[in-house]
Amino acid sequence: MIQITPQMRILLAVEPVDFRKGIDGLSGICRNVFTTDPFSGYLFVFINKRKTAIKVLVYDGQGYWLCQKRLSRGRFKWQPDTTQGKLMRLFVHELQLLIWNGDLQSARTAPLWKKIPS
Repeated sequence: MIQITPQMRILLAVEPVDFRKGIDGLSGICRNVFTTDPFSGYLFVFINKRKTAIKVLVYDGQGYWLCQKRLSRGRFKWQPDTTQGKLMRLFVHELQLLIWNGDLQSARTAPLWKKIPS
């Protein structure tokens, strides 16, 4: 079981990937295309071209977890910003909205807490 905590680092692949890829193929994309270490503990989120499914890849210290959600109807509503690069950082609440097919652009959440400089 994967526990998603607020401290977890989450990266979303902005461009769709081929969902025939498994753990080795997706970790290869992390390593070669994104130049990130798939063993880093980051949670990598991928979406397919038709926007009907997402895959989540994470290494937990003993092995990889690969989870997939495919919608029975419709498509994921959220459109990532492709001008920021190949990866986009997500916060936990954004991942939860994405998993439940929420719309991040119209979702209203409290602003992030920022420490006041001393």
